[in-house]
Amino acid sequence: MKNIILNEKVPNFELEGTNNLFFNLSDYIGKYVVIYFYPKDSTPGCTNEGIDFKENFNKFKKLNVEIFGVSRDSIKSHENFKAKYDFPFELLSDVDETACNLFNVIKMKNMYGKKVRGIERSTFLLDPEGSLIHEWRGVKVNGHINEILEVLN
Repeated sequence: MKNIILNEKVPNFELEGTNNLFFNLSDYIGKYVVIYFYPKDSTPGCTNEGIDFKENFNKFKKLNVEIFGVSRDSIKSHENFKAKYDFPFELLSDVDETACNLFNVIKMKNMYGKKVRGIERSTFLLDPEGSLIHEWRGVKVNGHINEILEVLN
């Protein structure tokens, strides 16, 4: 599968999600879609990012936007993370790195002086036709939600 390109239609992909969701990208044609990739459930940055999306969820809903968080964690881990913070959006499990590879978010990272493969915090905005219209890579959590909302408004 090729990587996504700005202003082109994103190939359909499927992932298992929380709340018994079987996510299929093509099911969301007609809506804007925010797909945000994060490294790991229940870590400080990922928790803050999820809470920011939660606190701004109604703003996104008014703009016809569906939000999905993606990491390589299991569905069980996602269900616990979602329940603990009462996220109003679904989390998708990408244990096989299908979407991670499509969106090219797996990077070599330095963790405690050791090189490890991991998800680079990234967000992608798709238009109602399913084309990628904006991407943010190497995201810093603070202020990121406002950056997304500015593009949508």
